[in-house]
Amino acid sequence: MSNDTDTFAPIDDKTYGRFGRLYHGLTTVDFVGRRKIWFTISIVIIVLGIGSFAVRGFNLGIQFKGGSSWEVLAPHTTIANMTTAVDKAGLNHPSVAKLGSETYQVTANLNALPASQRATITTNVVNAMAKAANTNANQVSTSNVGPTWGGQITNNALEALIVFFIAVVAYISIRFEPKMAVAAFVAMVHDLLVTVGVYSIFGFQITPDTVIAILTILGYSLYDTVVVFDRVRDNTQGVLKGGDLTYSEMVNLSMNQTLARSINTSLVAILPVLAVLLIGADLLGATTLQNYGLALFVGLMSGAYSSIFIASPLLAWMKEREPRYLDLAARVLVRTDRRVLTASSAALQGAQTSATNARPARAGGVNGTIQARARKQKRR
Repeated sequence: MSNDTDTFAPIDDKTYGRFGRLYHGLTTVDFVGRRKIWFTISIVIIVLGIGSFAVRGFNLGIQFKGGSSWEVLAPHTTIANMTTAVDKAGLNHPSVAKLGSETYQVTANLNALPASQRATITTNVVNAMAKAANTNANQVSTSNVGPTWGGQITNNALEALIVFFIAVVAYISIRFEPKMAVAAFVAMVHDLLVTVGVYSIFGFQITPDTVIAILTILGYSLYDTVVVFDRVRDNTQGVLKGGDLTYSEMVNLSMNQTLARSINTSLVAILPVLAVLLIGADLLGATTLQNYGLALFVGLMSGAYSSIFIASPLLAWMKEREPRYLDLAARVLVRTDRRVLTASSAALQGAQTSATNARPARAGGVNGTIQARARKQKRR
């Protein structure tokens, strides 16, 4: 592959701008050839996340580790004031969140304390929150989550994740092929590790909403990957049989053909999430949306990256080691009459190959149709 494959050159006698070539599928970005760069970036981020987890662990919500929660309606206070109040009441490292525009929630883990001390601190916290909210103690609601129940929630979340991975691998193996399933699986694990790594590095709290968001983003990531793999499969049955491209070049072509769709899909998903974070959480004060929206934002960004820069280059790396594609690469490299396929010519060749493969048996296929027309003309 030549060095100018990472440029936006005019193609098919039409001159488009940079974005015009992108949205017409006429880019020639060398994704596969630069896979070492993409893989290195991902490895660095994942290693940083694993290192943070080894040192700091995760900031788990009380639903996972157990603890106590207090809520009160307080329209005339702030998170800072509420935090100061419960700190003075004896809570160590409390988590204070604003639910909606006027309700405040305070959570902390008191399970390690003796029962008498827990009762005392709970009473002090209730009184402190009532005072900060300018109301009476009866308006402060209290709930407790035991460590056993929190452990069950954690196990259920892990089971859901494992079942999801198994279902995805089985689906892609049946619809496409095992190596595509492996590449898609690695891309999803990549998104999972990047997301939880970011949560560990920045100390964001992990709640059941976070788990739901992670399962959601894995679905988005899978969708983007399947879109590219579907085009790879079509081009494998079409343009690859022409002998003008190696498998890696064909994957590059497929990715450039679907690049605009991948970008549009990601933007359509990311923009509403940004609205949730910026408007819902920051502007309207619904800070509980941060747990869900933040995981979605980080995961969608990682999913968009992995579907383009991880899954397909990894697939090309695995497939290029098969004997048939090693032989194809050798034949392509020594050809002197080799022509460079553009997006439109590749689509035309693929359509011609599909038409040839699907020719009707009774009419003798394409050749039979030509012969029939010739006989008809002769009779005239």
